[in-house]
Amino acid sequence: MRAGPSRFGDTGGRQVTSRRWHTDRLNPPNRLWGSNGVTFGPDGRLYVAQFLAGRISAVDPASGDMDVVVEQDGPVQAPDDLAFGTDGSMYIADLTPGRVWRRTPDGTYTLVSDRVRVPNGITCVGDRLFVNEMRMNGRLLELFPDGGDPVVLTDGLALGNAMQLGPDGLLYYPHMIGNQVWRIPPDGGLPELFAEHVDDPVAVRFDKGGVLVVLSRGPAGIVTRIDLSTGARSVVVSGVVGLDNAAFDAENRMYVSSFGSGGVTEMHEDGRTREIVPRGFSGPFGVTVDLRGTVYAADHYRLAGPGDSGEGDSSGVVTRELQTFVHGITADDGLLHFASEYGDVRTYDPVHRSTRVRARGLNEPTGIAVAPDGALVVAETGAGRVVRIDGTDGSDGSAAVTVLAAGLRHPVDVAFDAEGRCYVSDDRLGAVLRIDDSDSDSDNDGGGVAVTVAEGLGAPQGLAVRGDELFTVDTRGRCLRAVSLSTGESRIDAENLPVGLPPGITRADPALFAEGMPGSPRPFAGLAVAPDGTLLLSANGEGSVLRLTDSGAGGVGVGGGQGAERTS
Repeated sequence: MRAGPSRFGDTGGRQVTSRRWHTDRLNPPNRLWGSNGVTFGPDGRLYVAQFLAGRISAVDPASGDMDVVVEQDGPVQAPDDLAFGTDGSMYIADLTPGRVWRRTPDGTYTLVSDRVRVPNGITCVGDRLFVNEMRMNGRLLELFPDGGDPVVLTDGLALGNAMQLGPDGLLYYPHMIGNQVWRIPPDGGLPELFAEHVDDPVAVRFDKGGVLVVLSRGPAGIVTRIDLSTGARSVVVSGVVGLDNAAFDAENRMYVSSFGSGGVTEMHEDGRTREIVPRGFSGPFGVTVDLRGTVYAADHYRLAGPGDSGEGDSSGVVTRELQTFVHGITADDGLLHFASEYGDVRTYDPVHRSTRVRARGLNEPTGIAVAPDGALVVAETGAGRVVRIDGTDGSDGSAAVTVLAAGLRHPVDVAFDAEGRCYVSDDRLGAVLRIDDSDSDSDNDGGGVAVTVAEGLGAPQGLAVRGDELFTVDTRGRCLRAVSLSTGESRIDAENLPVGLPPGITRADPALFAEGMPGSPRPFAGLAVAPDGTLLLSANGEGSVLRLTDSGAGGVGVGGGQGAERTS
């Protein structure tokens, strides 16, 4: 299937419609939804495993044209790396469910193994198949597509990842934790430490001349080349944030992927780059804007926002800081507060670039807001609660956590009105609730009472209050709903929003955790009010931030939206 201008393609790309709001994109839609493992297929195209999107695409490196080969509603859930066998079969490391698949040239899938824990790096050596595990004390195994028990070559990997056979006949693989590259004979034997002090190695690859190329997963986009015979090194800084993998074509041109921002980039030996498929958002998820009009998006692996990246691409997205697994976000008094679905809440100072943890061990915290007294209030989605995190930290660096409301079904976002009342959206209940103080001394562990403000809303997620109106993003109806806080009346203010999965695609969510490691994030369409009254919305169906300007407000937009594109 030929990929359209975004993940919605031709099936869900209808223009946003609204009689009240002017709608602009602050960045173009994302064509390639994340990029992890890359390899050239028998047809000469570059195949890209898209972990967050749950699909695999084939890219023509000359034109940038792209076809979706493995769609989101197939058996593969979270492809992280891939390799081709001599018969043209594609082998896929399906990380989160812990499976390795074979896809034959006619499109038939067979399960090679479900006995690999967090499979990541995968490579073919002739007709032989090898895979390693991205976990502490991970294993490197040989698998047998036609049957047979896996054979463990070695264990003790400190987060394995992309690996390849070298010209000396040895398998080279990284230890992401420890900054090392190791090697081992494919037939087994003692593993040997080959290189130390390699910057955050995420992938090892060999160019056509037999030089080892090691990619860094860090913010600088460092690439280290090592001569196997002499050990001599050269290091370049590419500026491609969050490199993930690389592949070389017949002319020894190197193409790289980025787990942090997707896309495909040709990279020269001196670090110069040429965009093949623009990078973009991995979500975005939560969105916020500070008093200066700077837009920030919580983009799973990083803090990002619309703007000029300065990295020679046309994505219209800039990486502001690598911050792992950010999901909900809010700005207040020069600071950014964000929640990770994996249990922690953090505060980040953009000026000093410092981070402190405010709370740990929460159950899938999602939306976050600042209360009038400066405390953080978080929708603890997995626990069905709304919790408060005090503004001051204790001696251990964390703040006291108290429960404002419990017994909720699936709270996902929180917001406050001008009078300091707290509202919460529940996307399974299909309602927006207000948390009132309890009037009784009953056994209410939450301390507050949830009062329904609006119901029958589909799947409301992102929540924001503007004057006397409350707005929420209904991801099931793909619309923006407005609720009057004085009368309770509800209306639809914008339709055809590019949020959620494309129409017609059904996909079971891969696990949030995999063997204790972070797995696949849950979709979340955030919403925020800018200082000038415009709304900012995470259009996570297409990978953009939308700006909605009230037609009665003079059409003034927020800053940071260079290259904005009208959608209505």
